[in-house]
Amino acid sequence: MKSLKVALLQLLPTPTLQGNLEKGCLACREAKRLGADIALFPEMWSCGYTIDENSTTLRENAIDQNSTFIQTFKELAKELNMAIGITLLEKYNPCPRNTLYLYNRFGEQVLIYAKVHTCDFGDESRLTAGEDFYVTDLDTVNGIVKVGAMICYDREFPESARILMLKGAELILVPNACPMEINRLSQLRARAFENMVAIVTVNYPDGKEDCNGHSSAFDGVAYRLEEDHSRDTLIIETGPDEGIFIADIPLDEIRDYRSREVHGNAYRQPQKYHSLVVEEIEEPFIRNDYRKHM
Repeated sequence: MKSLKVALLQLLPTPTLQGNLEKGCLACREAKRLGADIALFPEMWSCGYTIDENSTTLRENAIDQNSTFIQTFKELAKELNMAIGITLLEKYNPCPRNTLYLYNRFGEQVLIYAKVHTCDFGDESRLTAGEDFYVTDLDTVNGIVKVGAMICYDREFPESARILMLKGAELILVPNACPMEINRLSQLRARAFENMVAIVTVNYPDGKEDCNGHSSAFDGVAYRLEEDHSRDTLIIETGPDEGIFIADIPLDEIRDYRSREVHGNAYRQPQKYHSLVVEEIEEPFIRNDYRKHM
């Protein structure tokens, strides 16, 4: 597998579920025309990342895998012979979840990931958090790639990408809905570098409240044998405008790099990391709105 093409669907949402379905389907068809192996939506595309304050309305806006919305993308993935990462406000108990469903090119559901690090200091305190991080074998035209996912705020916790790397991820998909600026882009660059993985992030464009585009992809390859200096691992950073952009992921190069470089799981000392799983929180990090997710 020389490369893998991921379409970054940096789209403005419509006011309705049906509108997002129709616009999303058109975008996937265009992604296929551009040669994409995977099409990825920004965070909670089904509702345009809207979290209603009214709990009844919030639940009414949530959908599940049996909905027409999701079933249409499932069937479209098969029709286009292209994987689709569709995001949604997912119907769930006790409260909805912020979720990514990944369908492979045969229309098979291969990954369901619910956001683990919900933004409990804001509207996402009304959502149910996910429980774990998962990696799947994604069958593409050119072979299998190991894919995992994290969503937006998950990026700010090194443990998210680290767990996915330890589970074998070569590519991490990141739906997003927030302003992407130098610090958040630097987090993604760091996660790719330290785990030797490709990371693709898709954000909403300008025009969506609190979003600004700048979707990105990093390949994690900091050094090449033929070069005597490090390189920028950035593959693509979009501008603020709406559009469909292709990130060409050099999987063969990433795999060769992982087989010989010093990051990832090559020289870790996990027997010395006991403090990472200590649950006590002390000042200055105590927050009254903190939720311990079980």
